[in-house]
Amino acid sequence: MDNLTRLWRVRRTCLQMLNDRGYLVSQEEINTTKDQFRDRFGENPRKDDLTILVPKQDDPTEQVFVFFPEEQKVGVKTIKLLAERMKDEKVNRAVMVTAVKFTPFAKSALEDMRPKYQIEHFLESELLVNITEHILVPEHRILSPEEKRTLLDRYKIKETQLPRIQASDAVARYLGLQRGQVVRIVRPSETAGRYVTYRFCV
Repeated sequence: MDNLTRLWRVRRTCLQMLNDRGYLVSQEEINTTKDQFRDRFGENPRKDDLTILVPKQDDPTEQVFVFFPEEQKVGVKTIKLLAERMKDEKVNRAVMVTAVKFTPFAKSALEDMRPKYQIEHFLESELLVNITEHILVPEHRILSPEEKRTLLDRYKIKETQLPRIQASDAVARYLGLQRGQVVRIVRPSETAGRYVTYRFCV
């Protein structure tokens, strides 16, 4: 796959992911064709130009960055530069999309920045397709704190009694699921029409 196609597909999945997380992304932007993408970013796009910054739909003060670092191998220096940019723009959440895995030092630099800056990391290869559009992936939705409380009260259970989902699960990562949150999963069922389960993120 050529570089242009790859970056177009990866960026499109990022926009869909932000939309699914409740950020303000226009349908027009999500549906950008490859030709439109080429017109806007050129035949050989500079990754820095692909940066995304969007607000949350229900709280415009909460924003998220998506960075596509230019370097093949991202190290501590790049992460610190991006964190500076987040600080300048008063943004504390970001997604970083890289061509290859982080160095161990870069990974520990990300950990050191929590909880002040939450930077999630994805490889380009993980975002070439939107996994939630796969026929075998049921619908997932994160419950709000109020919905979570109602659920636990209704069944008179503790959150730890719910079935679990790992924060490292592919769909959990796509949705930005945090430890302690509960996700509602709806599967089609031949007998009941649909089958709803809840999972607690660990």
